[in-house]
Amino acid sequence: MSLRVLVGVKRVIDYAVKIRVRPDKLGVVTDGVKHSMNPFDEIAIEEAVRLKEKKIAKEVVAVSCGPTQAQETIRTALAMGADRGIHVEIPAKEVERLEPIHVAKIMAKLVELEKADLVVLGKQAIDDDANATAQMTAALLDWPQATFASKIEKTDGELTVVREIDGGLESIKVKLPAVISADLRLNEPRYATLPNIMKAKKKKIAKMKASDLGVDTTPHYDVVEVNEPPVREAGIKVENVDTLVEKLKEGGLV
Repeated sequence: MSLRVLVGVKRVIDYAVKIRVRPDKLGVVTDGVKHSMNPFDEIAIEEAVRLKEKKIAKEVVAVSCGPTQAQETIRTALAMGADRGIHVEIPAKEVERLEPIHVAKIMAKLVELEKADLVVLGKQAIDDDANATAQMTAALLDWPQATFASKIEKTDGELTVVREIDGGLESIKVKLPAVISADLRLNEPRYATLPNIMKAKKKKIAKMKASDLGVDTTPHYDVVEVNEPPVREAGIKVENVDTLVEKLKEGGLV
């Protein structure tokens, strides 16, 4: 059984960029700021491509929801080895308010259209840290889910997945079709080579809108205010335990 794999790739502010709050305090500055693929989604794409290299998957389809620039993220996925892309166009002004439930509904609809057998997503995005899209997608599809995956192996008609949990590692088996979310230690993503970057330019990217899939992306909440975290005060060194206790009492901590 060769699988068609759907992989979500999100365009986020690059992890190395210092985030700045907008003057209106309703979001962060995105104009003129470097963006890249969400690191956990890079891991998801890498794993899907490895499944194809092992002849377990027959096709890898990269999906991104966002403005026109999201096509750059899809091209990166194509250069890494994905076969084709789907761009669900979301205007730049609306993309900050796109919620996990919206993306989950979009993914569920695309699964039906593409007749996908497996959905692989990053466990979370580094901009909102929601860690919810994979779980919601599985719920909407009524599919088994294996979240926080650090190892994936295919056996007869099912997947054995090693999950990272608070107490260590947990091994589970899920029947296909299924939804998986990739954790940090699942693999180390490859760098796209120049020849593959050039090949990616010729691969197809289908374009559509959320409304074409019957998905309403109206936000369920309003942003009241966004603030930077308070600046951490400098610490002090103390000579001995008695002084430490005294300082803690002065600060009302004991």
